[in-house]
Amino acid sequence: MSPDRPVGDLFRRFRERLSAERPDAIGPHPVGPHAAGPHGGVDRLSSGSAAEHGNGSRATAAGPGVGRTDAGSRDAGLAPHPPRDAAPRRRRGRGDKGGGEQLNVPPAEFTSYYGRPVLKPPVWRWDIAAYLFTGGLAAGSSLLAAGGQLTGRPALRRAGRVAALAGVGASTYFLINDLGRPSRFHHMLRVAKVTSPMSVGTWILSVFGPAAGVAAVAEAAPLLPERGVLGLGRRLLPPAGHAAGVVAAVAAPALATYTGVLLADTAVPSWHEAYPELPAIFAGSALASGAGVGLAAAPCAQAGPARRLAVAGAAMELWGSHRVENRLGLLSEPYTQGTPGKLLRAGRALTAAGVLGALVGRRSRVLSALSGGALIAASVCTRFGIFHGGVASARDPRYTVVPQRERADRRAADQD
Repeated sequence: MSPDRPVGDLFRRFRERLSAERPDAIGPHPVGPHAAGPHGGVDRLSSGSAAEHGNGSRATAAGPGVGRTDAGSRDAGLAPHPPRDAAPRRRRGRGDKGGGEQLNVPPAEFTSYYGRPVLKPPVWRWDIAAYLFTGGLAAGSSLLAAGGQLTGRPALRRAGRVAALAGVGASTYFLINDLGRPSRFHHMLRVAKVTSPMSVGTWILSVFGPAAGVAAVAEAAPLLPERGVLGLGRRLLPPAGHAAGVVAAVAAPALATYTGVLLADTAVPSWHEAYPELPAIFAGSALASGAGVGLAAAPCAQAGPARRLAVAGAAMELWGSHRVENRLGLLSEPYTQGTPGKLLRAGRALTAAGVLGALVGRRSRVLSALSGGALIAASVCTRFGIFHGGVASARDPRYTVVPQRERADRRAADQD
């Protein structure tokens, strides 16, 4: 750069001032306090600077291509960065026995940013877990009521219809409570999106709820007077209730299983990986809870369909719970540890006890009622256990990172 140009002159002044302020800096510096040029700066290089700093040692010398060694850095009082004494590691390519790309960074170990979760945990609270249970209870009870209706068991039909209305009413409350405002539920009905489990579930609930309500109200028809306007209602409600009961029973399987699809459609690791089992678990839990209503409320002579429903539901629920606790590898841990593990173990024990009591206590009203309560409590434990297991997997970054790396390694191995 020409010294006659203003830019070169400014740069030379800056370099002289920097050398004067830092006499021990690496690079050119004056020989003594009188070795200054016309502008008060350095006019020539020190001939002894290289000898003073190791005569071009890689730890201290300046210039392109110069690095540090551990020994040279210790002599100069500097931290070794990067270390050069160890032999560089190399990544071997395909068919390569010796060469390859040099690795300056060691293989990565599992970690996350300050141990923080990779995923944001679900913001759902306990009311969503309660919504999962009450929705399943409503679906199972409506199927029980349809069975009582078709087989001529009025007590079983009545218990199922009333429980279905109570369950769907509680589900609607818990869902709206989680949404924050009732208008949000209404806004979700403005569109129907088949690819969205939430949208489909909203429409299922909207179809099931009125049908279950009409079927339950029809049970009050005998209480109305026989004449007048109310007498007309007494004659029209029973057939309307039968039709509504059939509609509710048709929508019940979708209501019982869509919540499992909803959870599996999220990015929560232990929910997403269990997508084949969650709908089966929720369907079995719904059948078992509906059977529990029949066993607790209907006489033993009319509880036959409830017993068969209990056996079918328990088999599905126990099979699905066993699968999620053993098939998912690392992602099965959240379902076996802590609060989720305790809840799921309690659910299995209560389910087995409820089924056993339903089969043994065919003639005992007390034992049937206790079995029904055990089945309903088992459904509560199962739903809350699945819910808390997924939340726990989202809070620990290990359940997100480790499976991703395992899948990447498998894909790389398949390509080789």
